[in-house]
Amino acid sequence: MTQYFVASSLDGFIADARGEIDWLLQLDDGLEDDTNPYAAFIRDVGALAMGATTYEWIRRTHPGEWFYEDRPTWVFTHRELAPIAGANLRFTAEPVPAVHAAMVAAAGGRNVWLVGGGELVGQFVDHGLLDEIWVSIAPVTLGAGAPLLPRNRTTPMTLTSATRSRGGTFAHLRYQVR
Repeated sequence: MTQYFVASSLDGFIADARGEIDWLLQLDDGLEDDTNPYAAFIRDVGALAMGATTYEWIRRTHPGEWFYEDRPTWVFTHRELAPIAGANLRFTAEPVPAVHAAMVAAAGGRNVWLVGGGELVGQFVDHGLLDEIWVSIAPVTLGAGAPLLPRNRTTPMTLTSATRSRGGTFAHLRYQVR
């Protein structure tokens, strides 16, 4: 299964106008408690995909760190990017459909996580390669920034789960893409 797991502001942005997520990181209620679906989600992830902006954010904000263990990770980019030591990375400029099968195979029966980049996720949607969206909605409005899904289209989905964080700050929504 190919899944987009992400946090968003109430007005639909995954990063602010500067490309930062400090607005999210300052909201501690629900990020670490047992109502956050991340722990269950990540156990089932076998491979990852992210855009260059997400990858560069990780490199800039957590130099030398890699959170995703040895999971194979595809970074979609048209630029030369420096690798992170110890990360199982594959830099690619290939179209999403050309790479998706390799990602699924590398996941070994587990899920593929689209880590970040609404534009990249939109490419998966365009080709019918996204199965689920898991989004945690934060009670923040940003007014501008990187949209959750920047493409203007109607994508039929079914809400399969809705929970709230223990403190009531976050709404965790899970949608099946039809």
